[in-house]
Amino acid sequence: MASTLPYRDINVHASSSYYAFSSPSSPNAPTLVIDRPSGDFRLSEGKVLGAKRVSSIAGILGIIRLRLDRYVVVITKTQTMGRLRGQMVHRVVATEFLPLRDPQVRDPDEDTYLSLLKTFLKNGPMYFSYTMDLTNSFQRQAEKDLAEPLWKRADDRFFWNRFIQTDLIEYRLGASQRSSLRQSVGSHPEVDPFILPVMFGMLRITNTSVKGNPFTFALITRRSRHRGGTRYFSRGIDDKGNVSNFNETEQIVIFNDDASAGMAGYAGDGFQNGRIPGNPGKEVHILSYIQTRGSVPVYWAEINTLKYTPKLQVRGVDSAVPAAKRHFDEQIKTYGDNYMVNLVNQKGREVRVKEAYEEMTRLLVSTPAENTMPSPSTEQQFHVVEPAEKHQEYDRLHYVYFDFHNETKGLRWHRAQLLLDQLHQPLLKQQYFHGVDMPGDKLGRMEVRNRQTSVVRTNCMDCLDRTNVVQSMLGRWTLTRMLIDLGFLRTGENASDDAAFEHLFRNIWADNADVVSRSYSGTGALKTDFTRTGNRTRAGMLQDLNNSCSRYLQNNFTDGPRQDAFDLFLGAYQRSSSDTTYVDRRPVLIQSMPYILAGCLFFIFISIFTRRLPNATVWPLRLMTMLCLGVAIWTARFIWTHGTLYVNWPKLNTPPWATEGYQDAMSSVRHDPVIGSFIRGHERGRSEARLGYLEEGKKRKE
Repeated sequence: MASTLPYRDINVHASSSYYAFSSPSSPNAPTLVIDRPSGDFRLSEGKVLGAKRVSSIAGILGIIRLRLDRYVVVITKTQTMGRLRGQMVHRVVATEFLPLRDPQVRDPDEDTYLSLLKTFLKNGPMYFSYTMDLTNSFQRQAEKDLAEPLWKRADDRFFWNRFIQTDLIEYRLGASQRSSLRQSVGSHPEVDPFILPVMFGMLRITNTSVKGNPFTFALITRRSRHRGGTRYFSRGIDDKGNVSNFNETEQIVIFNDDASAGMAGYAGDGFQNGRIPGNPGKEVHILSYIQTRGSVPVYWAEINTLKYTPKLQVRGVDSAVPAAKRHFDEQIKTYGDNYMVNLVNQKGREVRVKEAYEEMTRLLVSTPAENTMPSPSTEQQFHVVEPAEKHQEYDRLHYVYFDFHNETKGLRWHRAQLLLDQLHQPLLKQQYFHGVDMPGDKLGRMEVRNRQTSVVRTNCMDCLDRTNVVQSMLGRWTLTRMLIDLGFLRTGENASDDAAFEHLFRNIWADNADVVSRSYSGTGALKTDFTRTGNRTRAGMLQDLNNSCSRYLQNNFTDGPRQDAFDLFLGAYQRSSSDTTYVDRRPVLIQSMPYILAGCLFFIFISIFTRRLPNATVWPLRLMTMLCLGVAIWTARFIWTHGTLYVNWPKLNTPPWATEGYQDAMSSVRHDPVIGSFIRGHERGRSEARLGYLEEGKKRKE
């Protein structure tokens, strides 16, 4: 019988005609062979001859096709993060790309793609386990068939390397490797141990205690692979119902977990799932609580123009209703009732997003009943949209607006407790998951004693800073409830009463904020000083200023390549051997503006601070300096006015609003009284093809 769990040790043998992958701990298992350069798979029962062992790897991340070649991406180095229910959890530290072809020619785009992917994998926080499913919450794990292979049990949303595992999965299922045929050629269950699901997000596991009661505390945030991307290039919802920056956060408490047990065995050894039992004299209790976050589910975008505050664009709410229905169909099916907490501002530019969200809720909920509860300090504290009567599935949506900025301004962070008071009854009703290990069960199944029946879905504009403050507050409240229900705390006591644990809890949630923010915006989160210490400090505000400046630079000048890396890895871009994607097709004069500005500023700086000879003629230098000053002012004004032309947009899947902004900016430049005639007269091949990557119309592929 073939193992259903991934191999934790794989040897790689390479030759000019194939790569061979085998597990030394499973000598009777067949060897997976990938022929070069075709990329065809086959299984070999005997020892593969003519190859040289090149390395030992921790797993196969997948196979990716770029412009000229396909590459086997392997995990070469990992870091052990800890144990959950006695099962080891690892982080991907280093990867390597094994080309199927011997490189004959150098291709600039191919090199660019490889560089993007290597940087993405180096910086991306990815985790996996050989023996447990990290992509599913413990509640969903309890509902799975644990006899199935690990990759089949994985949640498709959080199976981060699902796209680059496509070739292996199709071969496993028996599909033809030729995409034009898709014929059934017989399944190959022996391939299951080579398919390793990887999760992207945040994971922390620590052994701690509250008032002398020891337990394992873990926090896992899983980022969805659907509509993955960066801050200003991935907003709102798509036609398939996927929202940007969707994350599921699971807070886990395990009592009587035997953290000192030996290392879980190799695939096929010991228990079927490699689990090691805990203390046989005590029940192992697993408690977990799920929260979600995600972008406001309407069609909206923010358009970079080099201004600190981008232009906000909200498209028709009515047109987004089918997509929102698909989104909430999945959310209700997976989590039950959704309590949608909206934290965006009720004034200024964010109010349009708030109003669009509320309008969408009214369109989905039958006979909506609205209630506004005023606060002495603001015009509006809570705005609640609830169904008057439940007639349909979407009446399980409950909208709660909380004016976070106004309620907490002036460092009054304790007023965030008002939201907790508003959600008190829903939190009591939704419960949390509670399972107990079934002694002697070789599959590691759990006896379910309680289920979480709903979820709080929190968002601000980016689902980052304000969102994490609120989620950590809800996590603390639920943890206290868990400890009271199990008898470790008395009614009226709080987990935060234990200073050492409170310090640990705050820092883990602050780390979660930083990881989620870094993967989306490029910097750590704002307001983490409050999450870490419970107080807003001046040092924290200075750090927020630094992060805000860094976000501005990254969102305008480096997020385009980061978005391209997301699209390549997640399969949102269909590559073509004829693409010349990274050629800059802007007119040379427009390209040269930043260099002209830099040269003028350099000359002005030198003229001011360079010492002159006593008998030197001054007026030519002054004239030249004044000329450079005038040119510098004009070029700076030009760049600022036409900032869309200088944003580093994604080149593979350029957003439609970027194309529109580019066209508008070019139209404005052609009418510029100074350089308009040069652009009109010398524009290279002024046609629709001239827009290059902005007009290629690449389609996203899931």
